[in-house]
Amino acid sequence: MTETLPTDAVGGDAVRGDGLRRGRPGYDQRGILEVAVAAFNEHGYDATSIGMLAARLGLSKSAIYHHVASKDELLALALDEALDGLEGVLRSSEATEGPAATRLAAVLRGAVHVLAERKPYVTLLLRVRGNTEVERAALARRRAFDRAVADLVAEAQAEGALRTDADPVVVARLLFGTINSLTEWYDPSGPVAPDTLADVILAFAL
Repeated sequence: MTETLPTDAVGGDAVRGDGLRRGRPGYDQRGILEVAVAAFNEHGYDATSIGMLAARLGLSKSAIYHHVASKDELLALALDEALDGLEGVLRSSEATEGPAATRLAAVLRGAVHVLAERKPYVTLLLRVRGNTEVERAALARRRAFDRAVADLVAEAQAEGALRTDADPVVVARLLFGTINSLTEWYDPSGPVAPDTLADVILAFAL
């Protein structure tokens, strides 16, 4: 006989006989986050409510609050997903060893991969405007990333690998302006692989 589990009155999750909560299949924190990011990108963060997310998920609002404390926490988790990926590229061995131009190329290639693998999250990051504490913290991290790239550009210029008649900050912004534009048209599941796309970008940029 199939065991029937009573439903938790608050979260809507099943409760096992030993009193431990068993989350609904498919609706763990990660699943909720993915739906939230899609809604934030579609409607904007401010216009998306927990009630809207609950309707999309087919859950009660209290079931969502079982996994996250607030809508702000969902935003923070989403922005961390994008920023952790980009910062991880800067910390990779390819980006910390060797000539500056080689390290810069590794950062650009890595950023293309992060965008391809985490496109909804990067898209959301590019749309934040600093309206909340969570957004301001994310923008501070993004500015630190931009400064690190500009420093790499300056090093590559000093080594003679890049032309020196452009400000490193401007060059860094132009390079990442190109990469960030991929959120508008690039389909990671399409025929162009991230490495192929990175090859084209590097050929034009460097």
